[in-house]
Amino acid sequence: MNPQARAAEFDAADALAPFRARFSLPEGVIYLDGNSLGALPRATPEVLRRVLEQEWGEGLIRSWNDAGWFEMAGRVGAKIAPLIGAAPGEVIACDSTSVNLFKLIAAALRMRPGRKVILSEPGNFPTDLYMIAGLEAQGLATRRLVEREALVDALGDDIALLLLTHVHYKTGAMHDMAALTRAAHAAGALVLWDLSHSTGAVPVDLTAAEADFAVGCGYKYLCGGPGAPAFAFVAHRHHADLVQPLTGWFGHAAPFAFSDDYVPAPGIAQLQCGTPPVLGLAALEVGVDLIAEIGVARLYEKSQALSQFFLACLAAHGVALECVSPPDSSARGSQLSFRHPEAYAICQALIARGVIGDFRDPDVLRLGFAPAYLRFAEVAAAARHLAEVLASGEWQNAAFGQRAAVT
Repeated sequence: MNPQARAAEFDAADALAPFRARFSLPEGVIYLDGNSLGALPRATPEVLRRVLEQEWGEGLIRSWNDAGWFEMAGRVGAKIAPLIGAAPGEVIACDSTSVNLFKLIAAALRMRPGRKVILSEPGNFPTDLYMIAGLEAQGLATRRLVEREALVDALGDDIALLLLTHVHYKTGAMHDMAALTRAAHAAGALVLWDLSHSTGAVPVDLTAAEADFAVGCGYKYLCGGPGAPAFAFVAHRHHADLVQPLTGWFGHAAPFAFSDDYVPAPGIAQLQCGTPPVLGLAALEVGVDLIAEIGVARLYEKSQALSQFFLACLAAHGVALECVSPPDSSARGSQLSFRHPEAYAICQALIARGVIGDFRDPDVLRLGFAPAYLRFAEVAAAARHLAEVLASGEWQNAAFGQRAAVT
């Protein structure tokens, strides 16, 4: 196979190719880290300029009403809902993934009196496990970790909540959401899905899976910018029983009544806590609108084609790295992860060549394939660079092996 020739054919036939022009990407860079921080949509600076100069600069405090700032969290949440198979009124954009995890873990514990165990897997994303630990330190929860193949058997009558990341951040392995949710419900437990590596990248249908809760971030495939607001999902059937612990004023039924006593807002709105970050929500809305316009089904189809093509290119170059992502593309998210004892140094050598991927301790080189703006020609070039780095041994440069903050 001639990787460059095949890439040219694929790019010429790519229906999503025109969308690349809707993103701002630096020249000379092959960006394979969109699964960590999405690229900047070209429309975002102009939207932020309008919010800054007109809505804030001229409208001042009137813009809470006139520019719809009060409704932003619900409005952006409603736009995210179709991307994850949620119904209207089940999603709100607010706070961070970590904060939303804490809220929903605590809410689930309250809904399952007599049960304190939160079940998850070792190697889950750290903040998911840390949030359990925070409640455990207060005597409210007990953390139990079992390997993913043993999760169903571990669903005993003491489990209050099963907490899992749908697409694993390090390997890209994807859980069977519907099957695990059914198993948890059969055991009387609730389920909380972390969709941070799923939303905008792989098809998700929370309604069909009968999921209870979900969270996700806005800065990866949704391209909302660094530290973008996250989102939270609660199925309608749980709204009447939902009691979240962070009873901030924006989650109040009448925040401007300034009452001394807290009364939760109805439905999903009570998951708000403090004042919404207007600038962050404005940037996130641009990314959400763009991903919705492209369509998750088309994005997923292309991302799988990109990752399969990358593997074929590596094979054409005679590269045999251990891939720790599932070999079946339908069982993984939009990434490939490779194990090598010098993965950090290899990652840094690639970055020096303009190929930006990332490293995860202790030995994983992780490459993301964000299909909204990645071209097949770039995938072919990235494979060539990786083959050359490995063949030349340039990763042995002392500077590359000296660990610092990782991109």
